[in-house]
Amino acid sequence: MASRRKFLSTSAASAGLLLTPLRNLAMPEFTEAAPGYSLQIMATNWGFHGSLDEFLSKAKKEGYDGIEIWWPSDEKSKTELFEGLKKYNLKVGFLCGSGEKDFTKHEAEFRAMVLAAATAKPLYINCHSAKDYFTREQKSQLIAYTTGLSASSGVPIYHETHRGRALYSAPVTTELINHHTDLRLTLDISHWCNVHESLLGDQEEAVALALSRTDHIHARIGHPEGPQVSDPRAPEWESAVKAHIAWWDVVVERKRKEGKMITFLTEFGPPDYLPTLPYTRQPLANQWDINLYMLNTLRKRYS
Repeated sequence: MASRRKFLSTSAASAGLLLTPLRNLAMPEFTEAAPGYSLQIMATNWGFHGSLDEFLSKAKKEGYDGIEIWWPSDEKSKTELFEGLKKYNLKVGFLCGSGEKDFTKHEAEFRAMVLAAATAKPLYINCHSAKDYFTREQKSQLIAYTTGLSASSGVPIYHETHRGRALYSAPVTTELINHHTDLRLTLDISHWCNVHESLLGDQEEAVALALSRTDHIHARIGHPEGPQVSDPRAPEWESAVKAHIAWWDVVVERKRKEGKMITFLTEFGPPDYLPTLPYTRQPLANQWDINLYMLNTLRKRYS
């Protein structure tokens, strides 16, 4: 084990010399931001093993504006969360969804969760909507409910481009966008890279349409064979990094012109999203450090 640790330490140090930092990417010439433009960057508790208070404290210390977290399922968790948000002066976006395979049960659980989350007046709600195998009509029922609730509550409600969910692919998303004029997106385009086994160069129109409806971005870099590169600073991922940054630039440029808020979640995940060594399952990189690197890169590029 000692020799393995030495090898990993040496390899990590050597790899550091080869990193191509995202901050070295050419800066675009953005339009001067109209009044009202703001950048809000959120932290994920996905993969964080400490207490909620430790997570909130660390997110605040690192410079995040808030957190994105699943809507709590019980009153004790809600109380703890809202007290913590107030203590550390952090904003919150809520994840909502259902894992039920039966649509009737799924819809009931989904509606109840989104409605409860909206009453708390978060910065936004991000929906893991439906199942990929639900019919378009069933998916449309959920979308129609959220657009109505968003209008009545004043809370922005987005639907995520996520594998296994309603918006799992570019063509399916195009159909739903064309059917729902008020559908707004959380763009996690890393999933589409995986689903379509490409950097989407053959689906430019579908991507452009999705970008035009995007209000929230999950800042994870995917590639044709997976939803997460091992480390976005590594030179072998340069083409994937550049593709994602270019997509995000389009959304940010629109928000700057409109004078509106853009929110990001730094969402590089833990194992098994993060590759590991065989047998030991030791991660090949540090999840928190990668997300912090993304935070600093996004802040520098888009502030």
